[in-house]
Amino acid sequence: MSNQESSESGVRCSPLVREPLTQDWAGDLARMFKALGDPVRLRLLSLVASHAGGEACVCDISESFDLSQPTISHHLKVLREAGLLDCERRGTWVYYWVVPSALQQLSAVLLTESAPTVPSEACAEVPA
Repeated sequence: MSNQESSESGVRCSPLVREPLTQDWAGDLARMFKALGDPVRLRLLSLVASHAGGEACVCDISESFDLSQPTISHHLKVLREAGLLDCERRGTWVYYWVVPSALQQLSAVLLTESAPTVPSEACAEVPA
């Protein structure tokens, strides 16, 4: 779903405000948000996303944590299963990168233009 903007009012509405989420989309979003609900996983996602070239070797990011390698691998697996990261084995190392469409889904569902909250009546007036 994409945000819609009214040319007259300049109001942009989050999908949450425009219409109820479908059961499937709500389930997908919940899995992603749940995966990000852990501080270690949120940091892992951030480290991968901000790494040079947009991808990071597990050997590069594991140094940032005082956790065992199996624990880091578990957290990376949760992020992969939620659709937030993808990976590829290259030799003995695994390289991770963020799935841009997943982050776009998360931001689109929460995005509202400007800080003020727009009443749902104003969003209902936005043409499809």
